[in-house]
Amino acid sequence: MRLEGMNALITGGAQGIGKSIALGMAKEGANIAISDVNLESAQSTADEVSALGVKGAAIKFDVSNQKDVTKAFGMFTEQFGSLDILVNNAGITKDTLILRMKEADWDAVLNINLKGSFLCSKEAVKKMVKQRYGKIISISSVVAFMGNPGQANYSASKAGLIGLTKTIAKEYANRGIRANAIAPGFIQSAMTDILTDDVKNEMMSAIPLGEFGTPEDVTNAAIFLASKESDYISGQVIHVNGGMYM
Repeated sequence: MRLEGMNALITGGAQGIGKSIALGMAKEGANIAISDVNLESAQSTADEVSALGVKGAAIKFDVSNQKDVTKAFGMFTEQFGSLDILVNNAGITKDTLILRMKEADWDAVLNINLKGSFLCSKEAVKKMVKQRYGKIISISSVVAFMGNPGQANYSASKAGLIGLTKTIAKEYANRGIRANAIAPGFIQSAMTDILTDDVKNEMMSAIPLGEFGTPEDVTNAAIFLASKESDYISGQVIHVNGGMYM
């Protein structure tokens, strides 16, 4: 129970990697607030969290809207008290080549993936500086380091998260706040399940370990960064990609 008694807010936590992190942290004793724009899905995941014997709650808000974020963090405080862990996981994609990419597609991805993480981190820091302790974990991507055709907006947003993470780590280290990022590679998901075998094999050829990662692989890294075991680690990126990027 490495996170026993700690309170965590996970954005985009209703499904996928966010849900896996929520359930994994709950199993380690953390109380979890699931944030998502889909309240029904968020509540379903929160119910699964509660079934593990810890407190679970669902909060609907748009991470790219400052008023929404401020209100949501206020709701979190009312229900949980302290905020010990923030996981910036909410993200979207709108993939296409640069020449075809609309300005609206660029703005939408940067607003959710990067601006959203900035707004949530800002609110988290306000609370964490008072208690002189806190962990901020942002989910980046291997494409932040390698780039990827058709993902200029997504790659830029995930690269921006690295700069944001390192800056928070430097600005608030003296207040006991640690900020780190996780950069997953190709992770098994509903999106990869529908790919043809030829496409899967091509993707796997770029991975030295020869297989996709799982949401649990990312979850294990997040739990470590959230725990006391990583208290001397800040401003770092943990690459979870099977050796795809070194």
